Amino acid sequence: MSRFKRAGQGDSLAGFKTEKTEPTVPSGLLKAAGKSGQLNLSGRGLKEVPQEVYRLNVDPPLDAQQNVSFAESDRWWEQADLTKLLLSSNQLTQLSDDIRLLPALMTLDLHDNQMSSLPSALGELQELYELRLSHNQLSALPVEVCSLKKLSSITLQQNRLESLPEELGQLENLTQLDLSNNLLKDLPSSLGRLTSLLKLNLSHNKLSALPDSVAQLRNLKLLDCSNNQLTDISASLSEMLALEQLYLRHNKLRVLPKLPAPALKELYVGNNHIEKLEAEQLSCLKAISLLELRDNKIQTLPEQITTLSTLTRLDLTNNDISTLPASISLLPDLKVLLLEGNPLRGIRRDLLTKGTNELLKYLRGRIKEEPDKAEEQQTAMTLPSQARVNVHNIKTLKLLDYSAKQAADVPDELFDAAAESSVTSVNFSKNQLTSIPPRLAEFVSSVSDINLGFNRLTCCSPDICKFPQLTNIDLRNNQLTDLPSEMKDLTKLRSVTLNYNRFKSFPQVLYEILIKLVNLSTLDLSNNDLLSVPPELGLCSSLRCLSLEGNPFRSPRAAIVARGTDAVMEYLRSRIPT
Repeated sequence: MSRFKRAGQGDSLAGFKTEKTEPTVPSGLLKAAGKSGQLNLSGRGLKEVPQEVYRLNVDPPLDAQQNVSFAESDRWWEQADLTKLLLSSNQLTQLSDDIRLLPALMTLDLHDNQMSSLPSALGELQELYELRLSHNQLSALPVEVCSLKKLSSITLQQNRLESLPEELGQLENLTQLDLSNNLLKDLPSSLGRLTSLLKLNLSHNKLSALPDSVAQLRNLKLLDCSNNQLTDISASLSEMLALEQLYLRHNKLRVLPKLPAPALKELYVGNNHIEKLEAEQLSCLKAISLLELRDNKIQTLPEQITTLSTLTRLDLTNNDISTLPASISLLPDLKVLLLEGNPLRGIRRDLLTKGTNELLKYLRGRIKEEPDKAEEQQTAMTLPSQARVNVHNIKTLKLLDYSAKQAADVPDELFDAAAESSVTSVNFSKNQLTSIPPRLAEFVSSVSDINLGFNRLTCCSPDICKFPQLTNIDLRNNQLTDLPSEMKDLTKLRSVTLNYNRFKSFPQVLYEILIKLVNLSTLDLSNNDLLSVPPELGLCSSLRCLSLEGNPFRSPRAAIVARGTDAVMEYLRSRIPT
């Protein structure tokens, strides 16, 4: 009898042991989430979301069930509602309808999983502000998502979307929409109702046309339609009064779109089938700063190219241009002219390799002198050391140029010659400067572009931060290890180039104020000695180009860096501690 009793007891224990399982999410992590309202489960190899996550704000924690007394700080009934849930880089294939048990969620990150569908219960998360769904296998977007009135940002790139619901236009507070790298052949007409939209990425799809309603996006600043099958661009896009950047690379355009959008500063139309530039299309680009026309079939440039008075960069690489109008050298702000890969006649090949300044100087020499320029020529002849002072650059181009001299200092006569001019650009690159010339401060109110690359600067003087109009600063190929804290005052910066220096850590001032610099779109820290990158850098939504290659850090991996800016920023955001 006792033998049977023992056997029965043995079976009971064995059965009890099989029911005992380890929690998939550490209880300490859940407890911390109850206090902070944030839970980060990224990169944990999860194949499904644990039930205790869904019920975090419903069930009392395990220790509250087991203990009747606990500290004041552990009162579970006073815990914070979960507002941020990060589930990226797992193996999730679906999301349970129980997601509705987290109605206070403001951020839901599901990117880099294996999800093929979404539950309709997402529509009950009415507080949702940010929804990250990129790098999944979604073929459709539930119409219920379109009822999330507070949604400001939704990322859907790298999925399998073939269409979008017409109800998409209900997302009236949406400011960022990324639909790149999908299978979209058309777009809903309701897209034009997203009037709060600032950035729209439609690149790498199968679009043959854009709906006319796109023109209603009056607040849109950036539109990326690269890598589609567009053959024409409607002139209605000129109604987009805020549009500043338009990407149309790798399409099937045969003519340059006529786009008199008043704020358009950057137009990228490379890798199309454009054969001819019409004067009418060029003359309407009133505010254009960057025009990319590379890898087309353009044969000639019209003289009307000189009407683009605000142009700073013109890329004509790999076209069929045989002759170049010398008048292009009269563009007052042109700093970069790229012509490689064209069958140019009358211009020596070695001249193209010497850079834009030398090329423009040569072209200006081919322009016949006008009678009204005699006075300017006489003035130039009366100056000492004419070979070292280019008066035309100073007076016409507003450029203070003393580059490629291998000099240890900049002569006073250069500053004297520019004393009465409102210089906007300074180029002291390719010298032996160990400090910033003090007389540069004489142009503190006008200078917007400074190039001090290829020198011997070991520290960056705070004096460089006294230029309130500064938008571009190039300090590449120096010996810098840090930046002055005063740089936080340069609120108009758009481009910072720091490659090939000696930074061992991310510059503290950039770490502190990068979010504040809403205009900063380009940051180059490649080929330094960086050991780590702050994850908060991923929150800088204005960055369009972030270069980090050539640094010895382990994270992010080289494979991620090689995938480009978007992949790096997405990776950094996923690593922000909760």
